[in-house]
Amino acid sequence: MYWLARQQQGKINTHKPNSLNWTKSLALICFGLVGINIGAKWIVDGAIELALAIGISQSLISLTIVALGTSLPELATSAVAAYRKNTDIAVGNIVGSNIFNILFILGISALIAPVSFQVISLVDIGFSLLIPSLLLMFLLVSKEKYVLSRWSGFLFILLYCVYLGVILSRG
Repeated sequence: MYWLARQQQGKINTHKPNSLNWTKSLALICFGLVGINIGAKWIVDGAIELALAIGISQSLISLTIVALGTSLPELATSAVAAYRKNTDIAVGNIVGSNIFNILFILGISALIAPVSFQVISLVDIGFSLLIPSLLLMFLLVSKEKYVLSRWSGFLFILLYCVYLGVILSRG
């Protein structure tokens, strides 16, 4: 990241965003934290009820509906960034989110209570390791270095559909 930042040192946008006063900023942060807490509770409770109501596993609900719901803000951010040609934001958002989720969120969760994995979770972990490896490979061996082409984007969507098929087939 340091090397890439040094390469683009003269290209950095110096536009200063509108600033808010400390009181309003702190109030918005507190409001956001309360909202996240309430929303997280609703998602967990709703996912459990949905899984019980339709008779499927909670892991299936969490790997599909909950994952989609929690990733929609990232999708919106990355799509807007890509549309505006701010590709560093799009890629950084996705890669940073995955690193944060695995290291920080899983770490905090394990501090609160032990997190056990079922043998079937190894497939999910395998996909979690395979996909970033493919991303790195595509970025390094593409015609234009560090460019993710449309066909590789299509391939990632196809791989997600395959992954959904795998988790839906195990019920």
